[in-house]
Amino acid sequence: MLTSLEVFSLSYGAIVYTCRRRKVPFPLKALIKAFAADADYQTVLSGITAGMREQLISGLAGSSRQVLVSALRTDLDRPMLVVTHNMFAAQKIVEDLQELLPPGDVLLYPANELVAAESAVSSPETLAQRIDALIRLSQGYRGIVVVPFSGVRRYLPVKGIMAEAQISLKVGDTLPIDTFLRSMTGIGYERVDRVESKGEMSVRGGIVDFYPLTSSVACRVEWFDDEIDSIRTFDPADQRSLDKLESFIVTPCRELPADEHRFKNAALQAANLLEKQLDRMTDRTAKERLRAEIGSEMEKLREGQYFSEMYKYVSLLYPERHTLLDYIPSDTLLIMDEPLRLIETARQLERDEAEWATHLLSHGKSLPGLPLARENDEILHHRAYQTVFLSLFLRQIPHTQPQNILNFMCRATQNFHGQMNVLKAEMDRWKKAGATVMMLAGSAERMDRMRRVLQDYNIEPPMLIEGNLQAGFELPSIHLVVITEGEMFSQKQRKATRVDKKIDNAERIKSYTELKVGDYVVHQNHGIGKYLGIGTLVIGGIHKDYMHVMYAGGDKLSIPIEQIDMIQKYVGAEEKEPKIYKLGGNEWNKVKTKVRSSVKDIADELIKLYAERQASPGFAFSTDTPYQQEFEAMFPYDETRDQLRAIEEIKKDMEMTRPMDRLLCGDVGYGKTEVAVRAAFKAAIEGKQVAILVPTTILAQQHYETFRERFSGYPFKVQVLSRFRSRKEQTETMKGIKAGTVDIIIGTHRLLSQDVVFKDLGLLIVDEEQRFGVSHKEKLKRLKTNVDVLTLTATPIPRTLHMSMLGVRDLSVIETPPENRFPVQTYVLEYSTSLVREAVERELARGGQVYYLYNRVQGIHQMADQIKALVPDARVAVGHGQMSEQELEKTILDFLDGEFDVLVSTSIIETGVDIPNVNTLIVHDADKMGLSQLYQLRGRVGRSNRIAYAYFTYQRDKVLTEVAEKRLQSIKEFTELGSGFKIAMRDLAIRGAGNLLGAEQHGFIASVGFDLYSQMLADEVAARKAQLEGTTQVVERKVSTVIDVSIDAYLPSDYIYDSIQKIEIYKKVASIRSIAEAEDLGEELVDRFGDLPVAVENLLAVARLKTYGSDYGIEQVSQKADDWTLKLADVGLFDKKKLDQLCLKFENRYKLFDEASAGGQPYILLRGKGLTQEQKLELLEKFLEDCKDALKSKGALQDVAQ
Repeated sequence: MLTSLEVFSLSYGAIVYTCRRRKVPFPLKALIKAFAADADYQTVLSGITAGMREQLISGLAGSSRQVLVSALRTDLDRPMLVVTHNMFAAQKIVEDLQELLPPGDVLLYPANELVAAESAVSSPETLAQRIDALIRLSQGYRGIVVVPFSGVRRYLPVKGIMAEAQISLKVGDTLPIDTFLRSMTGIGYERVDRVESKGEMSVRGGIVDFYPLTSSVACRVEWFDDEIDSIRTFDPADQRSLDKLESFIVTPCRELPADEHRFKNAALQAANLLEKQLDRMTDRTAKERLRAEIGSEMEKLREGQYFSEMYKYVSLLYPERHTLLDYIPSDTLLIMDEPLRLIETARQLERDEAEWATHLLSHGKSLPGLPLARENDEILHHRAYQTVFLSLFLRQIPHTQPQNILNFMCRATQNFHGQMNVLKAEMDRWKKAGATVMMLAGSAERMDRMRRVLQDYNIEPPMLIEGNLQAGFELPSIHLVVITEGEMFSQKQRKATRVDKKIDNAERIKSYTELKVGDYVVHQNHGIGKYLGIGTLVIGGIHKDYMHVMYAGGDKLSIPIEQIDMIQKYVGAEEKEPKIYKLGGNEWNKVKTKVRSSVKDIADELIKLYAERQASPGFAFSTDTPYQQEFEAMFPYDETRDQLRAIEEIKKDMEMTRPMDRLLCGDVGYGKTEVAVRAAFKAAIEGKQVAILVPTTILAQQHYETFRERFSGYPFKVQVLSRFRSRKEQTETMKGIKAGTVDIIIGTHRLLSQDVVFKDLGLLIVDEEQRFGVSHKEKLKRLKTNVDVLTLTATPIPRTLHMSMLGVRDLSVIETPPENRFPVQTYVLEYSTSLVREAVERELARGGQVYYLYNRVQGIHQMADQIKALVPDARVAVGHGQMSEQELEKTILDFLDGEFDVLVSTSIIETGVDIPNVNTLIVHDADKMGLSQLYQLRGRVGRSNRIAYAYFTYQRDKVLTEVAEKRLQSIKEFTELGSGFKIAMRDLAIRGAGNLLGAEQHGFIASVGFDLYSQMLADEVAARKAQLEGTTQVVERKVSTVIDVSIDAYLPSDYIYDSIQKIEIYKKVASIRSIAEAEDLGEELVDRFGDLPVAVENLLAVARLKTYGSDYGIEQVSQKADDWTLKLADVGLFDKKKLDQLCLKFENRYKLFDEASAGGQPYILLRGKGLTQEQKLELLEKFLEDCKDALKSKGALQDVAQ
């Protein structure tokens, strides 16, 4: 059992919930200690203790500011507020402080920097962090809070409200469920049928599920009358409970929790403001518009409803007008980072806000007199706290009178870029000067590697410390030098901090077969029809659930729910409606036969390939060398579980004698390249050559950069063959390939030309195979004969197909998205020029680039001009599919090299180009795009470790079609990659199938639906394979038991109301294959929906009977008057003597009729006189359980067979 406090700390991932000062051993203590010895630092410290109001410190470079802050924190043990100019800077400061200080000492308050973003629908992650920070501050948190300037000035709820906006639950407490639900709505939870994403709650009888923003698991509370009976956590993906809790604190999931009184008061104030504004206006239409817009929002305020634009009423809801400064303790030390830049940011924010207010006013969506934030001057110049200003250069800061001005002599460490001789010279110089040199390495392995590298160059290793800062620095005054890994080896080696949570829903591709009314379904015997829903029919006094399907001509077919596995959802080409068949016609059978014959051809092809591969010998690589492990430890991120699994599988294949032929599937940005890099290293270290074949020049260039960077420091030569290399370079490279001096060659189809001859090719990696033409594939086959081949593809291949391909081509699938530290912040909002300008300016300010997606070639140049006019400093490029290939490639490569800041392009960027410096995506007219397209696009940003933003805009005042609205709604929930994947999965299923099996199959798949097609193919392949290996295919006739007794066995609507969940449970019942599974499902039902009604108990009992039936070969259980009959397929399975004894044991209620001798079918009779149906069911289960002992052993059965 966990206490609520422990759970609280668990649910915050890495943040340990503690405010007491703890002595934690943390590695960078030595660094803080050394820094604190500086005389300048000591003057600052004594200045603070002496109570100086303002001090100005200049000159601190690199990460030395964060070291200063940590030293002050350690010495003073006072709460601190660090204010910096934007989120990017705040993030960097927090990362360093987390390395330097004990866990739980640092809190980031991630404010929305765009005003427009406050009212847009946005993703839940940063919201959760903000709420968490506010709650902890209101409970008296005394650590360091880091906040961007925009977060200090915005109005917030009153401190007390935040502290109280929690509901504490404890097992055994009395709390009426209605009161609880009211308070839950009060703190912003939204009611749904089934809880899947954060901020939702659902109610089923006495069970309430909810998913708090700040926790990684959802929570389920069960009531008994008005008493809380149990509290459990559960996993929203499969809805099963995980742990029991004694108590839980429900945190709010809205930033503005308010009570009824505040809501009403705000509505009243707004009404006054509205009347004043209407009196001033003359234009009648504008008046009407304003009245309608604001009127509906006031109505919502009166009713206490939350809505996305509520933030603009913050000053009416909380007339106290508190900001973050009211949350922090009075003895807080305020640290202003780069005050001049803060003043500049303040002006920029004021401009943005004024512009946004004007935009809203002109559209009748706001009123004058609704301030959102405190005046900047108040915050910048009237400071109630002791303040330290940190500035790189010594400059006069307006409105300040620092009592102590200090200039630290401090230099940023130079970048050595792996040039060890330069480092050696510097080290000697420092040694002479008697400096203390500290080198920081990210982990223990890295530290060892650093030590080895230093020894190789005869450099005496200085003090090596495990830790990671953004940048090193040198303090000549105390002879301290700090070098980070980033400066030693050029690339930043920053492993993401590990948040090891259970696999998120994202990873589980949710079953994309949720049936909704109106969907097309495929019935194996009757063809394609339209699903009309599920209903309970009462026949002869017995309730049964049926699925209703409509066929051509209005025929209706009612399918009993136990035959649910005969039905699959139709998944075909998205655009076309499938053909609906007539009931009883033979058209469907014709179609099935046609498909079956085409499947046979494919199976032949596949098996031929398989046989050839089994026969040809290849090269067996040896097991991993220490170099390999060292190389893998250099990967700057944490590998995902799937990545590790794929790497394992590939290495195993390479170590076998038969040639590898493996397909690696994984979505955009899931780290397929790293897997390929490791395989390439394994081949190269044994002296084999590696060829990497890519479809486009741009990708070749990218892979070249990646490989070169990863292989730096190893004696391998990486080259690229593509149009961008001059003739001379190409000839040189080809000579190198022939002579064996080039170890790794990356190229487009140029690699397939006759004149490219390999000396000793060991591994061929093909990227995006589906994009090569047929002729290229033929040439590829020639290369492939006995070389290990690894093919990468980004089209997710559906599981079902997976199965049919098994054993023919090996598959590795990466389904887990990498632990990217920050999900993409996604906003869906109306297009406005001010938004575009702000977003572009903000990205350029942090040195990034922007994608602007405009999906029409006409007018794309005008769009680019408009952006140039909005942001005159931005260098804008245009890319679209009607440019010549060379032109387009040049544009994209220039963009890659940072020649341009904004790329306005059509959806051509969907395909594979990876530009890590792009972290803002703006999509024009997002409502016109397909989901999977939007999903792919969103995968193009957020590929490095900064927060990325995606803005999906739609035209102003446009009424969106329902479909578009749904699409944009799901993109917003997209941040978790989960739900979107479900939809992307649908249309990708078909495309993926087409790619694997060739285009000619597309029509066949569409005609019978995807699942049925895969099933047919799998059966064929299995049959062929058995033939090839000379084993006869044992057709196991699994007897499916028909149970025909009049008993209520169904899911009543008052137990499970929602039909989608009903079907889900029926499917689970249908797939029960063992008694243990039935029991497991019983537990799940009790857990999710409460105690089982009799009808559901019976349903599970019937499922158990079916498992016994298939084990013992019982064909049918039927009822005649009071008696039940069990028809047996083969009485020879049983030892007759034992069976007769068993019948006696049950007081002669059972009798075995062996009519096989008389030519009839053997059966067992259950005499049920005087028993209720339920008692008979129980008796039958007991009997069948004991029948185990009467079964003949396998050996005895074989003797009979002979």
